[in-house]
Amino acid sequence: MRHRLKDVAERAGVSVKTVSNVVNGYLHVRPDTRARVEEAIAELNYRPNLSARNLRKGRTGVIALAVPELDIPYFAELARHVVTAAAERGWTVLIDQTGGGAERERVAAAGIGDHMIDGLILSPLALTAEDLAGLDGTPMVLLGERVDHGPADHVGIDNVAAAREITAHLVGLGRRRIAAVGSQRTPEGASARLRLAGYAAALADAGIAYDEALVAPAPAWHRADGAAAVRHLLAAGVRPDAVFCFNDTLALGALRALHEAGLRVPEDVAVAGFDDIEDGRFSVPTLTTIAPDKERIGRLAVEMLAARVDGDRETPPRDLTAPYRLTPRESTHPH
Repeated sequence: MRHRLKDVAERAGVSVKTVSNVVNGYLHVRPDTRARVEEAIAELNYRPNLSARNLRKGRTGVIALAVPELDIPYFAELARHVVTAAAERGWTVLIDQTGGGAERERVAAAGIGDHMIDGLILSPLALTAEDLAGLDGTPMVLLGERVDHGPADHVGIDNVAAAREITAHLVGLGRRRIAAVGSQRTPEGASARLRLAGYAAALADAGIAYDEALVAPAPAWHRADGAAAVRHLLAAGVRPDAVFCFNDTLALGALRALHEAGLRVPEDVAVAGFDDIEDGRFSVPTLTTIAPDKERIGRLAVEMLAARVDGDRETPPRDLTAPYRLTPRESTHPH
């Protein structure tokens, strides 16, 4: 049997309006009255009718998370944290894959469908700040590095600092010929450019000359691309003593290519990645990486979106930086 507000009110000995005030988090309820209502809610296992509440507010109770690729583990893990944070607010999350294409991103940024969603968390690759500024209506929070300090709230990490730190970690282990895998020169390659900048800065800090021959491009950041990039370096006669891959899936591919070439990790070549996906904790060897605080990123994105959905359209767009940590594992440290 599903209990109603009226049942809770009768159990607590208060009005239906008082129960509604407690359920909706209004502050002007006396502490003893609030305690009685909360006790009655617990005893009856009362659950608010979110559909009815959203209907009264003109909302759907649904937000969207639009990311470039669902088969990149980072986005799948991030989505889990977004869904968890959204559920605490009674929201359902619609997950959309844009493929990094402008048209799919534009559809997502425009709200996906007529009144389908209350707000959007978008990780764009193709759309620019100018593109997004030309759209209005749907509350939005941006992820990633393609657009920051733009027309909407943004959550990210300091990619330059993180890449600099993990490259410095490799330098600190005595590695001098450090390859960088994952460079991209396309407009969509914002993350790659920032991570390459951090890599170059760490080399400069250590007095190591930047060598273009050690920088391997990757059109996408999948395992196959990481393996292909390392095979290309080795075939060209380039022999690094360390490899910094711009994400963990590239690094997993690099591990495979080095194994096929008969090179030991980390004895011959140390390998480091970026993103701290679960696969890297179980690879052989386990993968040294940069671990962005994905839970914090997801929670900040949902909190900022909630403020916009609740009507805050006047506060200028905010740009928040989530923490990260260097996580050394076996791929840079011998057993």
